[in-house]
Amino acid sequence: MVVVVILSILAVVIVPRVIDRPDQARVARAQADIAALTGALNLYRLDNATYPTTEQGLEALVSRPTSQPVPRNWAQNGYIDRIPADPWGRPYQYLAPGVHGPFDVFSHGADGRSGGTGVNAVIGNWQLD
Repeated sequence: MVVVVILSILAVVIVPRVIDRPDQARVARAQADIAALTGALNLYRLDNATYPTTEQGLEALVSRPTSQPVPRNWAQNGYIDRIPADPWGRPYQYLAPGVHGPFDVFSHGADGRSGGTGVNAVIGNWQLD
């Protein structure tokens, strides 16, 4: 009986900490993806003097845009192998010019909507350290 009580107490203390980890991992992955996309966008700008337009989107990092402004010095193999989906299976959003800087790359979080708190909060490049 004592063993069961001890195990119950441990479960009450440990389980909430373990259950929260998948959400933290998804947020960390979104931040890492956004940092990688931000780096690729900065390389694009170094080669072409401008960031891709909102219409060209993040796809401009994978395949050469054909819409104006067509990049003159686009890297032959692109700037990134593929555009990842966010940890919740939705595409990352891109806006240029951005609200928070020259461009914004962001995910709407777990609920897929603007705003929210915790895992439902927007995760964007302007929040990176």
